[in-house]
Amino acid sequence: MFFTTRQLAIFIILASLCVAVQLTPRIGNVEFTSIITFTMGVFFGGFIGGMFGATVMFINGFLSPWGVAGFIMPFQMVGMVIVGVAGGVYKRYGIEENPRRLLVESAILGAFLTLIYDVITNSGVAIQAQSAFLPVFLFGIPMSILHVVSNIALFGFAFPPLTRAIHKFM
Repeated sequence: MFFTTRQLAIFIILASLCVAVQLTPRIGNVEFTSIITFTMGVFFGGFIGGMFGATVMFINGFLSPWGVAGFIMPFQMVGMVIVGVAGGVYKRYGIEENPRRLLVESAILGAFLTLIYDVITNSGVAIQAQSAFLPVFLFGIPMSILHVVSNIALFGFAFPPLTRAIHKFM
């Protein structure tokens, strides 16, 4: 895929923003990587969105303020690939033009994709700890709730204006 100059500028800006925010110390599980990766999938297709998400999680795996990801990194990468591909699928089937419906759709997608991501990464934690899955999932519920709620807000309230701004620029 070849990018126009404007597409390349948007790609670089969003990649830089995503890595910078990912590496900034913040409340655990409140993140912007999912919304940015999903948006990359919407604008550049599922393949680019997925590779974008995998790359950001790879970089985060080594430079995170929380420490090196280690064994969990491939699970994080797979989870974020799914988010990027989902953005491409969402675009393919048509983004809702009605602002209220777009807000609701994107918030629901944010919750669903976050749950998938959390199941994948919690599975990785259980495998790494050589533990049963149920205790790991139960222990992770508070952080998953925070993750899902924050992504509902981000996808619902940030995705519509973000896509309008990018579309206007391109």
